[in-house]
Amino acid sequence: MSVKSRQGLAILAACVLVVGVLAVAGIALWRDLSPSEREVLEPILNPRFGLLIMIGLVGAGAAAVLMKPFAEAAFAAPAQLADEVGLIVGTDPARRLKPLGSPELQRIAELVNQLADQRRSLQEDVEARIGEARRSVEEERNRLAALMSELSQSVVVCNLDGRILLYNNRARLQFKAMSDTPTAAGGGEIIGLGRSIYLVFERSLITHALESIQERIRRRSAQPVANFVTTTRAGQLLRVQMAPVLGSGEAEGEPAMSGFVLMLDNITRNFEVETRRDQMLHTLTEGSRSSLANLRAAAEMLEYPDLDAELKDRFLKVIRDEVQGMSTRLDETANAFADSLKTRWPLDEMLGADLVAAAQRRIEKKLGLPTKLEDVDPQVWVKVDSFSLLQAIGYLASRLSDEFEVREVRFRLSAAGRLAHLDLIWSGQAMSTETVMAWELEPMTFAGENSPLTVRDVIERHDGEIWLQREKTQHRAFFRLLLPSAIPQEQIEAAAYLKGDSRPEYYDFDLFKQTPASHELDDCLLSELTFTVFDTETTGLNPSEGDEIIQIGATRIVNGKLRKSESFDQLVDPQRDLPEESIKIHGITPDMLAGQPTMGKVLPAFHAFAEDTVLVAHNAAFDMRFLQLKEASTGIRFAQPVLDTLLLSAVLHPSQESHRLEAISERMGVSVMGRHTALGDAIVTGEVFLRMIPLLAEMGIRTLGEARRASEKTYYARVKY
Repeated sequence: MSVKSRQGLAILAACVLVVGVLAVAGIALWRDLSPSEREVLEPILNPRFGLLIMIGLVGAGAAAVLMKPFAEAAFAAPAQLADEVGLIVGTDPARRLKPLGSPELQRIAELVNQLADQRRSLQEDVEARIGEARRSVEEERNRLAALMSELSQSVVVCNLDGRILLYNNRARLQFKAMSDTPTAAGGGEIIGLGRSIYLVFERSLITHALESIQERIRRRSAQPVANFVTTTRAGQLLRVQMAPVLGSGEAEGEPAMSGFVLMLDNITRNFEVETRRDQMLHTLTEGSRSSLANLRAAAEMLEYPDLDAELKDRFLKVIRDEVQGMSTRLDETANAFADSLKTRWPLDEMLGADLVAAAQRRIEKKLGLPTKLEDVDPQVWVKVDSFSLLQAIGYLASRLSDEFEVREVRFRLSAAGRLAHLDLIWSGQAMSTETVMAWELEPMTFAGENSPLTVRDVIERHDGEIWLQREKTQHRAFFRLLLPSAIPQEQIEAAAYLKGDSRPEYYDFDLFKQTPASHELDDCLLSELTFTVFDTETTGLNPSEGDEIIQIGATRIVNGKLRKSESFDQLVDPQRDLPEESIKIHGITPDMLAGQPTMGKVLPAFHAFAEDTVLVAHNAAFDMRFLQLKEASTGIRFAQPVLDTLLLSAVLHPSQESHRLEAISERMGVSVMGRHTALGDAIVTGEVFLRMIPLLAEMGIRTLGEARRASEKTYYARVKY
């Protein structure tokens, strides 16, 4: 029986008692009168019988008014005191009781506060000792998380159930690119802690790879890994290497596997480039056949000694035209394929002008040789190993200075399609081809620096070319270095990736101990389930009358932790007017919704984000009604279980007057930030829900099924939208 029911019964009992006492007193007084006295009083009292009843009722009402404070002191104050003590024990040890009710209850509150202070002091001492014991373990975790976050390769770690327990930022970007709906979901619907890797890969493929690894472990292989290539549902081609995570125990005399590591490379572009390269080589080969035939025929005709001058000129023109055509085709093919050149050495993207400036400083400082610039394109970016390339340029300059007495060199830089031409120019005597070949193949030595590399080695590192070219009209020559160019945007994106917020919220090692997926959800403990906490902002409060969702925000709870980094936050074009009244609440304006995806695109992405989880919301009936009304038009149905923090609050604290999210947050000691934004409300709801779980456990509500059944018994569960 609720506190208010007990209060009402107490007041009713007091009223009945007052009326009863008055009635008994009246009857006793009437019987004590003599017959003559009764004859005198009867004519007086009979006409006033109604007034006597009214006096009795007024007395009962006065008793009720007087009794109410005593009833509240006897029932309401102890109930509120019990709720407050429960909050101190379960969620907020720093909370303290406000003295209420009788002096005795106020004294109890003071003693409870003293006990809470002592308990808090002991907790702080225990936490300090535990913190010292965990520090070394946390350092190891942070080192691993930092290492994982900075890897340039995509890495995902899973337990044996295929649930993701660790992934780095590169993997998040990789999965975002593989997403069917990268705009609406940002890839979050297919990767996240506790999510199944089978959303990306076929289960049979992973199973086969695991069996292969286990066989290698049985054979005591030094590298028990498996490799495979597969396609994703978005059509991406992935090369995957799988390695085992070995546990501390053994299974049947062999190291036991507790999970596996996937290292992913998206080779879609490489495959496309190789296919395009084959096509270009085929085109180049076929296109050269006719030119070679024409050249052969012309050369044979030129062998005739009696060929007249006119025919000889015609055949020479054929040779020139065909050679020019073949040269053009070769240049076009090289330029078209330049962006797919494979390097055998790490290359950095840099501004070409910066490379030239560094070369000038090096030559002038090391050799004392003046340098000048000549037509350097400031927009050209190159992809180079700057250290070895500067060594090669300095070496060539030193040989020119020492052997040909060159007194000045100049630099020229220009773009040539997807390549870059870097020219080292000088004036002076001519140089033979044999000398150039010798310089290219000798180990580089100049200005006291020795390198085992040759100029040819450096150029081959860049998959480039170098040649000597003369400018006869200006009596000078130059070395032309053909280098791979780069696109500035790619460099900026790479920097953004490396400097981004990549660590370290994306790992949870406790997921190795996750409940087997075969357990029925209703029988699973709340502390072991994965939840999607969500909220919506809408055009109004009447979904059945045409109001629409304009924002969905959600975050995940995995292994008892709120994962704010794994979130879903998307504005939605409602395709209808936005009332001024709603704008004042959520602050979303029509301009903000212009160009946003419609619900038909957003809902499938949110459905994928929440897949295989339990939904949690505050006043979930309201949000779920909006989603249910979209089933017919989108074909999307949310069939997973739903928990409502509004109902659970009524289960935990039935004596509290308010179960609004702000009131619950205040009771639970949760800071409210970002209120009336979908994601902000979802995060607050998640924090509140996590603090409810231990309180529910104290009431014997530990599983999902028990929480749902308890929620259904509250008054608020009867509210419909």
